[in-house]
Amino acid sequence: MSKPSPRPLDAASRRRVLLAAAACLLPLLLQLPGASAVAIAVIGAAVSWLAARGAVAGWLRGLLAVALLGLVLVQSGFSIGRDTGCALLAAMLAIKPSELRTLRDARSLLGFALFAPFATFLLDQGPLSLLLGLVATVLVLMALLRLSEQESGLASASGGDGQRLRIVVRLVAIGLPLALAAFWLFPRLATPLWGVPELSVARPGLSDEMSPGQWLDLIVDDSPALRATFRGAEPATRDMYWRGPTLTDYDGRTWTASPWLRHLPPAEVEHGAPVWDYEITLEPTERNLLVALEMPLALPDGMDASHTWTLTSPRRLDRVTRWQLRSSPQVRFEADLPETLRAQALRLPDGFNPRTRELARQWRSETADDGALVDRGLAWIRSEFAYTLDTPLPGRNAVDEFLFEQKAGFCEHFSSAFAVLMREAGIPARVVTGYVGGYRNAYGDYWIVRRMDAHAWVEVWLGDRGWVRVDPTAAVAPERIYDTIEDRLGAGGAAGGALAPLLDIGDWARRGWNDLVLGFDAGSQQLMLQRIGFEHVDTATLALLFALVAAVALGWMLWLVARSERERDPLLRAWHALGRRYARLGLAREPHEAPLAWAARVAAARNGASELVALTRRFVAARYARSVSDPVLPRDLRAHRPDAEASDR
Repeated sequence: MSKPSPRPLDAASRRRVLLAAAACLLPLLLQLPGASAVAIAVIGAAVSWLAARGAVAGWLRGLLAVALLGLVLVQSGFSIGRDTGCALLAAMLAIKPSELRTLRDARSLLGFALFAPFATFLLDQGPLSLLLGLVATVLVLMALLRLSEQESGLASASGGDGQRLRIVVRLVAIGLPLALAAFWLFPRLATPLWGVPELSVARPGLSDEMSPGQWLDLIVDDSPALRATFRGAEPATRDMYWRGPTLTDYDGRTWTASPWLRHLPPAEVEHGAPVWDYEITLEPTERNLLVALEMPLALPDGMDASHTWTLTSPRRLDRVTRWQLRSSPQVRFEADLPETLRAQALRLPDGFNPRTRELARQWRSETADDGALVDRGLAWIRSEFAYTLDTPLPGRNAVDEFLFEQKAGFCEHFSSAFAVLMREAGIPARVVTGYVGGYRNAYGDYWIVRRMDAHAWVEVWLGDRGWVRVDPTAAVAPERIYDTIEDRLGAGGAAGGALAPLLDIGDWARRGWNDLVLGFDAGSQQLMLQRIGFEHVDTATLALLFALVAAVALGWMLWLVARSERERDPLLRAWHALGRRYARLGLAREPHEAPLAWAARVAAARNGASELVALTRRFVAARYARSVSDPVLPRDLRAHRPDAEASDR
């Protein structure tokens, strides 16, 4: 026997399948680099157009696959990470419509397309990604319904897309209680059992090294780095120095954090007033570096500090994290500096920046006061230097070039050059990176610190005061450090000012999403249970509670599914119930048997059964002849019992 040929896909089904596949691809494309996303979208559209007009040659499919593979690898720098894998998935999905000819091909494409919105969550878990993923899933289910209708030959008799949408929404609503039960009540672990692969291309953010010019991508990125909510007193914007990595080693171009200082206990800090109590929510960075307002009074669980008060987490920050902290200004910071650490804070490579060394020695010969020498350096910067992002690439003697030729740059240049100048003058110095300032969200009453607020400043060691913060960039351009989104929108005219409320509302919604969804961890789960009356719920009790709620949700689902399978006509439903009662006596109606013939057979087997025969005649008249003279009602059929009829005889 010959194998039946696959059924071809009709034009209407093709359009719905391609729409669903495109909807699945969209949220993933929004997370990819712009060039890759545009190329994949264009190739996907072209392939779909060509496939609708005939088969796409195999050599062309292979050529497109190789081209997209090369583009993705070039964009990722030939590194493999989860972003590379997601880009490859998007590329293969864009080519997949070239095989779209039959119903089987359509189901294969839709099944493959569903991986795209799920892969999106490996790169972003925001509300927009979830919304687009839900829309894509609904469209896929609607397309599958359309394929089933075409296969059964009922496409022309279906209720159209509106009917399919109602069916899919109902299916989603049926499963929603179980999904919510799993999200709220499934036992959460304090730390996950596994993680996700790293990104091949690092996200812009702070790191444990800094070179002049390295932050250009970071300081033009206005996406949030953290959000802070203060309980009680708030610092002035000029005092918001969010301390990150401290860099002590310098090789002539790059500042790096000292590896061995990470394992020493934090240096002693004497705190002053006031005290700021706050919570920070950090966006994912794919690194383990943390920030806090200078200087933390204590460290929460899961936060470690090095000797230089570089804050880290044992885990890579691949999700939104929240930290409860208290900070206050420092009065003294490591007032007793060991000789080993002093030597490290003065170390410079040989053969670099001779003009800086000569100037520092000249200044040192004129004064023995370290504080006066620091003030002289700041006064020089204040009077002769400018702030700009337009800087040339540094040469071998980068500090000399900046101090004596360019005299213009941004925070990386100022902090690096000032620290080298101080070291050449015999003053221990180091570079501290982090963020400065913030922007208050008018709707959420919290502060937003953006990646573009990244900043670098200097700490110099001055006698019994210990490490003292010195910000040379603030000496030349304080408005650049302390500016806000509100300032820039105001400078942009009426259009920019009109957007400010929308930006605030959008970020406030994203913060709520972070708190309620992405930040819902074991602690949040316990807090939720306490609010509804469950105190100190252990894992076993929580598992039992989840099992009970899940059982109720499954029962609800089964009841709704069973209800949907019931006969909608109450008269016919009662007739089928009557037949089941006689089936228990071995007198079931055969599928081919007419109602009156079945009633006659039952009457012969039970010596008459006149009531059943009369009910059957009334049923046939009501069902088929639409008789109204003596209609049978569903309750008449439900009231009839074979045993009662037998007892009457």
